[in-house]
Amino acid sequence: MGKKIFADRIEALRGMMEENGWDAVVVSGSDPHADEYPAIRWKQVEWLCGFTGEAGELVITADHAGLWTDSRYFVQAVAQLEGTGVELHKTRVPGAVGIPQWLSGKASVVAVDGLCHSVNSVHEIASELCAGGIVVDVPDMLGPLWESRPSVPVSPVTTLDVECFGGLPRVDKVSWLRKWMLIEGVDMVFLSALDEIAWLLNVRGSDISYNPLVISYVLVTQDYVKWFVRKSDLADTFPDTVDSYNELKLDGIEVEDYEAAEFFLSDVARESPSSRIFVDPSTLNYHLYCHICGLYGKERIICGSSPVIREKAVKTASEIESLRQTFIDDGVAVESFLFWLEEELAAGREVTEYDASCRLSGFRADIPGYRGDSFENISAYGPGAALPHYSTPSENSPAICPRGLYLVDSGGQYLTGTTDITRTVPLGECTELEKEDYTLVLKGMIGLSTAVFPRGTAGCQLDVLARAPLWRARRNYGHGTGHGIGFWLCVHEGPQDIRQNFNPQPLLPGMVTSNEPGLYREGMHGVRHENILLCREAGRDGFGDWLEFETLTCCHIDTSAVIPELLSADELKWLNEYNDKVYRTLAPLLPQPVAAWLRDKTMRLE
Repeated sequence: MGKKIFADRIEALRGMMEENGWDAVVVSGSDPHADEYPAIRWKQVEWLCGFTGEAGELVITADHAGLWTDSRYFVQAVAQLEGTGVELHKTRVPGAVGIPQWLSGKASVVAVDGLCHSVNSVHEIASELCAGGIVVDVPDMLGPLWESRPSVPVSPVTTLDVECFGGLPRVDKVSWLRKWMLIEGVDMVFLSALDEIAWLLNVRGSDISYNPLVISYVLVTQDYVKWFVRKSDLADTFPDTVDSYNELKLDGIEVEDYEAAEFFLSDVARESPSSRIFVDPSTLNYHLYCHICGLYGKERIICGSSPVIREKAVKTASEIESLRQTFIDDGVAVESFLFWLEEELAAGREVTEYDASCRLSGFRADIPGYRGDSFENISAYGPGAALPHYSTPSENSPAICPRGLYLVDSGGQYLTGTTDITRTVPLGECTELEKEDYTLVLKGMIGLSTAVFPRGTAGCQLDVLARAPLWRARRNYGHGTGHGIGFWLCVHEGPQDIRQNFNPQPLLPGMVTSNEPGLYREGMHGVRHENILLCREAGRDGFGDWLEFETLTCCHIDTSAVIPELLSADELKWLNEYNDKVYRTLAPLLPQPVAAWLRDKTMRLE
């Protein structure tokens, strides 16, 4: 597809702006449910300008088109935007100017597709406009321009077997939420975030790529639970879905049509005019919020962070046990892949980045309970690995050579949990700079892995442990160090994270978070080491309650590129003990040739 088509689409949008008197249009990269990976129907930024990154927003005015994205996508954005007339605006860098601030003084009437903007994002824009400036809600704005626009996806609905795989029954979760409602003094809770709905109802689907989610809304009161979902007419297409619906109905969940949500809220407002409704403005779309405001008035809308987010993040004891086994199973797949890759290269057979990605997914598919990848594999050799969110091309994919560094960031969705792992693999001779970068990043990962901290500590207070070795060498990375991970849910979840940005959410026992420092040299190589950590209690003394991390990931760390002199005695001890545990755990589960290979890979480093 030529780049001119994107310039034409932007001009067509400008024609719509002129007809309607809009000074600017802000196009979100999300969907009506604030999803990280929206379905194709809502990839409006990609349709307009060709940018395929997961994080990006587009602003169009009469004389300017700009894409706002962060450092993970700078190089990618420059390449994809070339020839489109769209300028890159960098975020999360010193001196960055956000969209709301950039619009200030440039626009009085700003149009948005309110279905794809959260309440918070629109309020941020509105707060920066000059006196008299307004934000106009235009749902499905691109509909008249986007011919053959994909429809809203539909997939079978399944239910989670908590007795086999861990977690709590949905009736217990609904009871917990209703108790929270009584304490907070609200009559209704309206949920729009798909991972929260999936967790609350113990339902799974595949409406969203890589995430086992079902496009829907939920309304919870003390008397009923209404699930608004685009499935009511699919009994013939997906007969198993009927069984899921029947199971939900037995637990008091009433299944309604997705489009009926607005109408039902209107009925409730007429019948219960004094009701108070709770919504989360960080995930509720602006269009639906405006509808609710018209029904209830702002004084009866209680806005806040959804209580489901934190409750979901703290895994139950049964979920934790399932996750421990899941990471062992996932380790079998990844070790089998790494053995295969080394054997192929040693035999002189060509392996491209895309070949490797497909083979890795194939090894995961052999694991019982596998339900797909948890995100698109990042399979990157050499310069490609210098892009933190590199997109591995399926055509003309670069060949992997038996030298230097290969980075593979991947994960699996299993009935027993969600995984995410990055390994930077030395494939032969490495330069001294590659080894130094490899070792410094490893030092950072070990520093965070071995942290002991008082209860109440937030991830932003621990981030420096992963960066300190790099900072001392005057090196750094632009992305966060850690994100929460769901249980057969989204590979990225909150409320906790580990990054420099201030987030007051403490790390709590039962939270599962990634640990993935990195270092990237454009045009040369990239290094990232990622393990997954479980926060757990570490005892109590006269100074307070203490927490620590347990490493869940079970896959060796290659020591051939490590410079031992750069590791402290404690770091070396941790590395040797970790690799030894990986071997002892996985060897009985691996074919003999792979187990023998792993024994050599995990020999003690002196």
